[in-house]
Amino acid sequence: MLLATSRRPAGAQRPHPSIFSEPFQRLSANAMLEYFQTRATVRYFTVPDAVETARQKINDILCNQFEFNGERHTFPASPLWLTNLSSDREWLILLHKFYYAVGLGLAYHDTADPRYAQKWVDLTTSWIRTVPLDFLPSDVAGRRIQNWIFAHYYFVSTKHPSCVTPDFYLSFLESLHSQVAYLRDHVTPARNHRTLELCAIFLAAVVFPEFSESREWLDWSRNELVTNIQSDLRPDGVHCEQSTDYHHLVLKNYLWIRKLALLNHIAMPEEFDAPVKKALDFSLHAHRPDGLIPALSDGDSRCFLNLLHQGYELYGGDDLLYGASRGAQGQPPTVQSKGFPDSGYYVLRSGWGKPDEPYEDERYLIFDGGPLGAGNHGHLDLLNFEAYAYGRPLIVDPGRYTYDESGPVNWRAIFRGTAYHNTVLVDKRNQTRYEWRKTRFKISGPEPDREVIAFVSRPGLDYLHGIARSHEYPVIHERTVLFINGEYWVILDLLRAEESHRYDLLFHLAPSAQDAVSLSVSNNTLMIHSPQLVLAHPLVPTVLPSIEEGFVSASYGKKDRAPIVQLTQHASATLFLTVAYPYKYDTPNISIDVPRGNTMVELFGNGHRAHASVTMTHKDGKQYRDELAFIGQGVQDNTVPARSHTQKVRVSRSDHAGRALFQYQA
Repeated sequence: MLLATSRRPAGAQRPHPSIFSEPFQRLSANAMLEYFQTRATVRYFTVPDAVETARQKINDILCNQFEFNGERHTFPASPLWLTNLSSDREWLILLHKFYYAVGLGLAYHDTADPRYAQKWVDLTTSWIRTVPLDFLPSDVAGRRIQNWIFAHYYFVSTKHPSCVTPDFYLSFLESLHSQVAYLRDHVTPARNHRTLELCAIFLAAVVFPEFSESREWLDWSRNELVTNIQSDLRPDGVHCEQSTDYHHLVLKNYLWIRKLALLNHIAMPEEFDAPVKKALDFSLHAHRPDGLIPALSDGDSRCFLNLLHQGYELYGGDDLLYGASRGAQGQPPTVQSKGFPDSGYYVLRSGWGKPDEPYEDERYLIFDGGPLGAGNHGHLDLLNFEAYAYGRPLIVDPGRYTYDESGPVNWRAIFRGTAYHNTVLVDKRNQTRYEWRKTRFKISGPEPDREVIAFVSRPGLDYLHGIARSHEYPVIHERTVLFINGEYWVILDLLRAEESHRYDLLFHLAPSAQDAVSLSVSNNTLMIHSPQLVLAHPLVPTVLPSIEEGFVSASYGKKDRAPIVQLTQHASATLFLTVAYPYKYDTPNISIDVPRGNTMVELFGNGHRAHASVTMTHKDGKQYRDELAFIGQGVQDNTVPARSHTQKVRVSRSDHAGRALFQYQA
């Protein structure tokens, strides 16, 4: 439970009228309200949160029932602002962020029901009378300031409910001014919290130029935003915290600030626009064909296609329009697969929709070969990936679920750990030391050495090769991903060590696969069947397959049961070769031929020539055989980055009669 501090509550002592510049400081409360209700010199707009402004949630608030992150609590009358009714601190934080104020404004705008306006007045008045300025971190104040100004749009700028009296409105302005002034002096030093706080100050300065400090707030926040975006975004445009969700939340802030500046004729330098355009490019490629983003590191899997449309409106670009409309408008990007080397994210895509194939049916894989990330939102997931095909995610990143570490099970630590990602778990240890420190788990060791050795994208064949060396165990892990003919993936995991270790190769399947996974053996090949996906692996006596219980969380506070495919082996050096074959309708039969025993590891791991073949037999009787040739596959020593490495991959397809159909090389 959080306790109040000893500071005087915001609004307990009315600020001096000098919070306004001339001539506004001489206006009476009545004149002040009338002025703001009728002025036409400022243009602004709202950015509602779709989840937190849902109408049913807003209607429940009329009865003092507040639901955040799937957890509902009822207050007897006004909220107990200084007491957390939940064990999760995020619940109290959402109460103080006031997203529902925007929802009340939307509901009033749509219905003219005075209950929504009265509830906004009551909640705002209660908060002003009760809460100290320094209660909760600065980012909470930043989000609250934004939401108060968005609510102001509905209750003052566009509508004039009678419950918004001159006295209430003056207290609202005085509190808002105090919050902005306090935030100006207590901005978070870096990253996404700083971004939203700077945006809040910029917004307040634009919407309320009548405040005496607005000119200084505007100039300072604009300059700081330009500086901040340079450190926020890596040179490839990806946010430094390595979270796909936080990347888009930060991009969302930058885009609406850019639009706000444009509407009010405020110049923004090119140093601001150039990184935003790169961030939009990552968003374009990171979105799956179903319009959702993968939940890599902390965050949810949700749709941000509206940001691509905003980017198109601000900067143009038919590719952004194409992505925003999922192929209905604009022109497709000129490349299908793309790498973002500074962040280590690589996206392999079969296409952008064709006349004979719907946009949502395209195949998609996103690979993470990058750093843990700045701040505290990165997961222990090096060489992790997510795969999608034919309208659904198949192998998924399980997401974050929660930040709360209380209770008998620390779900925060579980979802963040290496075991909850699609990579290889060594000796059941995390890739980076992650230990309990007083109140919660914290990163307490260096992250792995890493390098993406190769990324080649050519028609018919995409090739990725990443390497990792953890400081938690003496094992080199190399992962190679081939994307063949836009159809399926081959994943090679080479593990090398001097002594024997336990290796668990993990594939987290989507919740739709729950209770729908089976194993079979055919032609010396182990096949794991799940809806619209076959995972095939050479039948190796020392590899133990199992289906484990797991969970996937697409949104905060909610988790769904989902199976985990686990292939376990004890060895010093070994190679897992997995074919991930998605299909739309009929299940194909997959068989794999590879060298056996130590020869397989030696060939794939020591830079020699190695071969494997994949045979696909479809129910219509068609059979294809893909010959995979690896030449120079593997680093020459155990260093990361690798001192020397050459690689060639060749894929040749023939039909059942041995006729050559194609050959690709990377």
